[in-house]
Amino acid sequence: MSDYLKNPIIEQRADPWVYKHTDGYYYFTASVPEYDRLELRRSKTIQGLGEANPVVVWTKHESGPLSNLIWAPELHYINGKWYIYFAAAPTDQVTDGTFNHRMFVLENESENPLEGSWIEKGQVKTDWESFALDATSFEHHGEQYLVWAQRDYDIPGNSNLYIARMENPWTLQTKQVMLTKPELSWETTGFLVNEGAAVLKRNGKIFITYSGSATDENYCMGLLTADENSDLLDPASWDKSPEPVFKSEPKHNQFGPGHNSFTVSEDGQQDILVYHGRNYTEIEGDPLYDPNRHTRAQVFNWNPDGTPNFGVPVPDEK
Repeated sequence: MSDYLKNPIIEQRADPWVYKHTDGYYYFTASVPEYDRLELRRSKTIQGLGEANPVVVWTKHESGPLSNLIWAPELHYINGKWYIYFAAAPTDQVTDGTFNHRMFVLENESENPLEGSWIEKGQVKTDWESFALDATSFEHHGEQYLVWAQRDYDIPGNSNLYIARMENPWTLQTKQVMLTKPELSWETTGFLVNEGAAVLKRNGKIFITYSGSATDENYCMGLLTADENSDLLDPASWDKSPEPVFKSEPKHNQFGPGHNSFTVSEDGQQDILVYHGRNYTEIEGDPLYDPNRHTRAQVFNWNPDGTPNFGVPVPDEK
């Protein structure tokens, strides 16, 4: 059953987020090539997300901080309500080496998030104002946490990964703590980047995958690991894998896999890695504006030591 998914799942959808809810539906959102709106779709199967009708639930503003480059939405279900985390910028121009994104939150009380009203809850305020994006949230031992990427002007590079405990789904309760910064060779090719975190809890551990380097064929995934009973706000609780755990596979024409999420198969028996990637390396201009990062998915397994084994990106279906 490990080969039942045929890639790509959805074309031209980067930064894919798939969440299987208690209603049996898979919910999907991602960055659209125009970077101008938030879409949701749902299906009873992962493969079916490709044929599901996308519903536009929010559109960028005409001006202001929510008017440009709408990136990397995630859909979360927290305390009986739906939330979308996403990043937006006031302009599409780069300032001092980075874009000007901040993180924002929408809330919906409907049972089905493709219906009802999405209310803007505002910006997630961090300890300082700078380029910030790729918020993801998870619950552990009754507490809600946020993990995100942000620039620190005192640290070289575009973004580091941070964690904080949350007061509510749009407000941080604690000071932010840095978990990792781009420092290894595979995190610093093209750009110095740690971004796109996703959380996986299993085998007494909490794993955070993230992506590093430029968004071309050098893009790849790293891994942080903490014991589930450790202090998650203590950087010493987290071990960083020295090598990427998922990267380009030229033999399969798969390049730049990353910005992933996790879900499970329809029967709940297999773990699924969802990610984006391209099937070529010849990109004209800025890779950011090449639309062909397609959503892909594949089954992954576990190593004897309890860590995830993502294997290599599988070939696209011919």
